[in-house]
Amino acid sequence: MARVSRQTSQQSSHQRAHPVDEVLPVGKLTLYGFQHVLAFYAGAVIVPILLGNALGLSHEELVYLINADLLTCGIATIIQALGVWKIGARLPLVQGVTFTAVSPMIAIGLGAGGGTAGLLVVYGAVITAGVATFLFAPFFSKLVKYFPPVVIGTILTIIGLTLIPTGLQDAAGGAQLIGKPEFGDLKNLGYALGTLLFILVLVRIGKPYLSSLAVLLGLVGGTTVAWFLGDVDFSGVTNADWFGVSTPFHYGMPKFELFPIIAMVIVMIITMVETTGDVYAIGEVTGKKVDNDTVARALRADGVATVLGGALNSFPYVAFAENIGLVRMSKVMSRFVVVAAGGFMIVLGLLPKAGSLVAAIPHPVLGGAAISMFGMVAAVGIQILGKVDLREERNALIVAISFAASLLPTAIPPLFERMPEDVRAVLNSGITLGSLTAILLNLFFNVVARRKSMEIDWDDIEDDEFDGGEPMDPHMGTAAR
Repeated sequence: MARVSRQTSQQSSHQRAHPVDEVLPVGKLTLYGFQHVLAFYAGAVIVPILLGNALGLSHEELVYLINADLLTCGIATIIQALGVWKIGARLPLVQGVTFTAVSPMIAIGLGAGGGTAGLLVVYGAVITAGVATFLFAPFFSKLVKYFPPVVIGTILTIIGLTLIPTGLQDAAGGAQLIGKPEFGDLKNLGYALGTLLFILVLVRIGKPYLSSLAVLLGLVGGTTVAWFLGDVDFSGVTNADWFGVSTPFHYGMPKFELFPIIAMVIVMIITMVETTGDVYAIGEVTGKKVDNDTVARALRADGVATVLGGALNSFPYVAFAENIGLVRMSKVMSRFVVVAAGGFMIVLGLLPKAGSLVAAIPHPVLGGAAISMFGMVAAVGIQILGKVDLREERNALIVAISFAASLLPTAIPPLFERMPEDVRAVLNSGITLGSLTAILLNLFFNVVARRKSMEIDWDDIEDDEFDGGEPMDPHMGTAAR
């Protein structure tokens, strides 16, 4: 009887193992892991493509950036999901380059002369910001209450609205065609519109699997049509090597300049808020308890991944919200599935032909897909702002002034052209300027003034698909505590 009792106790203990920590069979790990890669791939490669095109990099340099990004994504994802020491949330979170950094990095790179010379200044700022993120992680995890929905919603809306013009520019043919007759050609706009409509149709069909792959399938479909019409050059794929390793500091030693570093640290502060929300969201989806220590470990992983990004010729990293939705839809919660996805990314990062294939995607096709992705970022921000009482004058002013600040770099370019180059690298970005304004105004109105403490109820702020949040206080725009 004692033996039976012990066996029953062991079986009961095994059954109580949380789904997040369950190690699935190899076949399932492979299948579900590859699904994460498919849902993630388009978002993963779009940042190096946008930045490389903006800085005027060659096709070969662009391919190298894509492969370096995928390699670092894989390493960063494994660190976040598997966990090392006090680094990594040990949750099914996929790591990818943050969209928040796109505009500031372009401003920094162009301010340093563009090309690979601009990349060196970007990498110096990225490495320093990653170190700062790692060191600041345990302190930041305790400051969530200072980033209420009015700040988060404003920042996300600004990010989406600021990035949309980049997508529209690609839809017209890309930055390299500005000033030429081909820019805005009806054929280019046709590719962009066709890609966007294809994505919308896939989402309209309503199948969760198709919806999760809509952007990737849109890129494949648009590129296929363009290839049939003779507007895609795959010669770079033929000439690319089958195997290649992204060596540290490939373009030379990074350059550490004060104002670009300040700009990138600000970007990482914004991404820390984003990661915090993602950690609470995945905790809600999986039923895994999340506390300040979990958030701190996730943020440390962001810091380590960002330092690796700067060293391995990539960029700042953050938890990808897209894959959180995939976890909920598939109901596969094992973090080891995400570890397997990280392994796939590393393999893809070692295959230059794969990067060259992605680099061959026509700008208009990429622009059509980017419009949908960036627009969705803005939509999430608007959704969060919908939970804020904008009849409250202070909340309305935070939103209004932040939006106005985000438009300054594009509305009045001469204002920033007259500034010193280093200052321009910090301020000549609508995302950075608008986000800073939202954070500072909230501190001025709601913290320094010692108003009632406002905390984010992530259960309620995330998409309405996450149920069980606390009721909202209509006067504060935050969860009633």
